[in-house]
Amino acid sequence: MSVATKTAHIDHVHVASTRRPLPAGRPRSWYILHNRRRKAMRLAIALLDSGVYAPGYATDRKIRTAAEAAGVRQPSEATCELVRTLLRQHR
Repeated sequence: MSVATKTAHIDHVHVASTRRPLPAGRPRSWYILHNRRRKAMRLAIALLDSGVYAPGYATDRKIRTAAEAAGVRQPSEATCELVRTLLRQHR
């Protein structure tokens, strides 16, 4: 008896709310981390919408495919790891 694999396609993309300017006066590293977290959150939402709920199934390839579908630049390895961390915290 074989198990059929179910592939979910992203039929819609979470639309980000209107952007507000970031607060001034913070160190550059804060802005980099903040933007990485926003990107990771957007990708995590796209993965959850497509049916990927466990971090073990969120491979770099799936995360990068979700980024393509969401219209986001290709994430780095650090961002992919942050996406998996967010999915782990979801559970």
